[in-house]
Amino acid sequence: MRLTRRPPRPSTPSSTPSPTARSRRSLLLVAGLALAVLVAGGVVGWRLLAGEDDTRLQAALRLTPAAERVTWTDWSGVRAALDADLDAGSPGSAVQAMLDAGFERDLTATSALLSSAETMQRELGFSPGTLDWEVFSRAEGFTSLTMRLGPSEDVDRIGDALRRAGYSDDGDGRFSSPDDIPILARVTPVLGTVQIDAERRLVIASDTTEALDRAVAAARADDASPVREDVVRALGAPITAALFAGDQVCRDLAMGQADATSQAEAAPLLAAAGRVNPLQGFGLGLDADGAARVAMALESADQARANADVRATLASGPAPGQGGTFPERFTLDRAVATGAVVVFDLTPQPGAYLLSDLTRGPVLFATC
Repeated sequence: MRLTRRPPRPSTPSSTPSPTARSRRSLLLVAGLALAVLVAGGVVGWRLLAGEDDTRLQAALRLTPAAERVTWTDWSGVRAALDADLDAGSPGSAVQAMLDAGFERDLTATSALLSSAETMQRELGFSPGTLDWEVFSRAEGFTSLTMRLGPSEDVDRIGDALRRAGYSDDGDGRFSSPDDIPILARVTPVLGTVQIDAERRLVIASDTTEALDRAVAAARADDASPVREDVVRALGAPITAALFAGDQVCRDLAMGQADATSQAEAAPLLAAAGRVNPLQGFGLGLDADGAARVAMALESADQARANADVRATLASGPAPGQGGTFPERFTLDRAVATGAVVVFDLTPQPGAYLLSDLTRGPVLFATC
């Protein structure tokens, strides 16, 4: 997936000096005192973390295959947040206008369909302008898309549109594309092979038959999330989110992938903050009001309590490898350990693009 334009990064240079020993000690003291208050009283405000009903995100991820990274876009929620009234008959230009508005609010960076949306709306009978939601799954060797159809989309009409676009109807809702059909030059390769699941109102797609078969089987099983359930539950009800499973977070976000200068800048910050344990899952989501939440999974509740303090400190200072500081990107409103998960509530600064910025490493507070 490639964004049509890259969000601006903060203008502060990446060579921001490391804090002095005195400022680091002060930062640790302030963060530690603040976190003590939050751990004592923060659980009251976290009803979403203990809810019994599945969120839309939880339900959607149980329809998707095992993956190292997944991105979630609740298109119904995005359109509502943008006050965009679209249906299957809307012009492609209206869908693009919605995407442009969503981009400015960092609500669409998780989608795999940005460059395909206008063509999909005009020629395929479904698009971000009409879908209920989208999950893009990635692992080594495969990618897939699982999409829930919205109320204005008609399964038969989508099948007809795929045939008109040159897809071969292989029966049982499966459509494959010869390499030379023109539409493939105008949409993402992940739409190369498509399965329509009329019963579940899903359209599942991939660039390979093998990956599509895996995604279809996962949708039919409807029994496991690719990311730890406590991470998904802790995120609450985001309308856009990026989630990492298992070791992937330590490969994608850790300081180990930073250049030598950034690693040298990070080393004293990590030493001053304290020990961090490897993360076993990570999620960052935005809700309809633009508030952000981070969920980081640890091996145990004890590790989560210890890491909450340390990672809150790291999230309150310089951002080596990203440039500038984290407070230039967000205000850390709450940090709390709940079970084996550390949860941050963040308020993005005006003009910040947290999903675009902090789901590509290195990210100091998510290091392993």
